[in-house]
Amino acid sequence: QVQLVESGGGLVQAGGSLRLSCAASGRTFSSYMGWFRQAPGKEREFIAGISWNGGSTSYADSVKGRFTISRDNAENTVYLQMNSLKPEDTAVYYCAARSSRFYRTSQFDYDYWGQGTQVTVSS
Repeated sequence: QVQLVESGGGLVQAGGSLRLSCAASGRTFSSYMGWFRQAPGKEREFIAGISWNGGSTSYADSVKGRFTISRDNAENTVYLQMNSLKPEDTAVYYCAARSSRFYRTSQFDYDYWGQGTQVTVSS
């Protein structure tokens, strides 16, 4: 069984930065990991993913060049560094893990989810 716990969300001004962390318990070192977000009234969307060894990453166009995903398998933690934040980045951010090492962007392909952490960017 895998449990994921996000932290690091909060309120930040536009142009600022935040770093989200996702602490995992259980066997995740071989899992493809992703970050998703969901704004009010919108569907949950994939924003970043990382392969089991960190060698491959993927980003949504909306965050490319501003967000960076990384992982530390020794610490069982995945990070999302968010820079140049915009008001449209306001959402609940979720960490997710697959039972597979293969890349996917659909939320329905992820097997484990954290509880989410709120990120609010003020203008």
